[in-house]
Amino acid sequence: MADSSLANSGSSASTEPFPVPGLPEDWHLKATEKIVTGVDQVKVKTAGPAIGIARSAVFGLLAAMLSVIAVPLFLIGIVRLLNTVLPAGVWLVYLILGALFLALGGFLWSRRPRGAAS
Repeated sequence: MADSSLANSGSSASTEPFPVPGLPEDWHLKATEKIVTGVDQVKVKTAGPAIGIARSAVFGLLAAMLSVIAVPLFLIGIVRLLNTVLPAGVWLVYLILGALFLALGGFLWSRRPRGAAS
């Protein structure tokens, strides 16, 4: 019976932290909390921006791939629509779209920063 009481008292003593002279009794909880807080701060400062950059890259590439597909299909649709609406033939459609793109290019060229073309 004495052996079982020693075993029980030994098991309850092993779950409690070993007291260190000069430190408060909950020193291990405070140390663990400081370590966890430090690791969380490092994670927020490193992983947060990296995740944002990765998301931007993925969405940017997706938008680029979709626009590479969408812009030619849109232009083909516009040419076919204007070709059926205008009676003169496809040369008139090319003339209209060429003038439109020329005007758009001239406008964008005038809005460029000074010294960018030199």
